[in-house]
Amino acid sequence: MEDQAIALAAVFQAAFLVDRLAKTGSIPEESYRVLLESLTKTQSDSTMEIYGDRFSLQLGLKELIGILDKRNDQSKVEVVRYALTLLYLEGKLHKRQDMLTVMSQRIEQIQQQTLHFEATHSNIVGAFASLYKDTISTFPQRIQVTGEPKHLRVDENADKIRALLLAGIRAAVLWRQVGGRRWKLLFTRKPIIKAAEALL
Repeated sequence: MEDQAIALAAVFQAAFLVDRLAKTGSIPEESYRVLLESLTKTQSDSTMEIYGDRFSLQLGLKELIGILDKRNDQSKVEVVRYALTLLYLEGKLHKRQDMLTVMSQRIEQIQQQTLHFEATHSNIVGAFASLYKDTISTFPQRIQVTGEPKHLRVDENADKIRALLLAGIRAAVLWRQVGGRRWKLLFTRKPIIKAAEALL
């Protein structure tokens, strides 16, 4: 359950940061960095290792607890929509071995680039954004990001949003790998909240 809480927290952190970036044009650097770095961590001994430590997912854990505990107001509607759509799209991706193969090959190429650039460097972010655009964006149901046009029109922000959505998909894949399923959210809400609170 702890592993599921970690993976879900990463999904919600990605959703939260997409919403914040679209509406304000800025996001906390460290919370952003850890999600992008997770995209190149394809070999790890634990779920937590992918995200470094529990402190790197504080934002996501808070969002996850608040939303599952139904404490949040209407301002979280978009965050919930993004998170649930990421889980839905991962379900579609799970059935597309051809697309998974392409993504794996592209991630390997990006891993080589990270030997020379940080995960948040514009070259790497652009590569992640391009990968998202060429794969997940081709599904009929796409994530429609809403926010301030002045922020969404900035190319750098558009790339960051796509990279974050890719990181959200990666977290959703991880959630499936540790036993998570969308229908289970209805029945395991309290255990997930408890695990998330312990991590927080």
